[in-house]
Amino acid sequence: MKSGQKTARRNARSASRIAAVQGLYQMDLAQTDLNDVIDEFQNIRFLQAEADDAILGADSTFFAELLRGVVRRQRDIDPMIDRQLAAGWNLSRVDSILRAILRAGTYELLERLDVPAKVVINEYIDIAHAFFSDDEPKVVNGVLDKIARRLRPNEMEKARKTTS
Repeated sequence: MKSGQKTARRNARSASRIAAVQGLYQMDLAQTDLNDVIDEFQNIRFLQAEADDAILGADSTFFAELLRGVVRRQRDIDPMIDRQLAAGWNLSRVDSILRAILRAGTYELLERLDVPAKVVINEYIDIAHAFFSDDEPKVVNGVLDKIARRLRPNEMEKARKTTS
């Protein structure tokens, strides 16, 4: 794949991740059905993406995979996140947007082994920065890093040695 194609694919995936976080947030807050959210994004919001630059060029297939995957694996994902939160905290106490970011990131670490863990973590830190200006991006970094070390120990150790 040529460099320009890789950049376009990466940008499409980044936009898809932002849309997935928005969709998960919508499902969480308004108790909207999974298929209704996917339909709304694919048939309305992606077509009017100029109104929301963040999702412009999103890959609708990747977006739908992220949403469906989080819903399908949520019983596995939520306890993983809970174990990494500070003492006295659980996922139900976390802000809805932050919860959506952590769920989507954890899903990718679990299921998308074709995407390097560091890429997943950095993508979701960037998304957290788009929504928050306080410590939430640090929370995303800490939680997803711990989950990645548990799920992909060899990859994370190799990445640590390369950056040392």
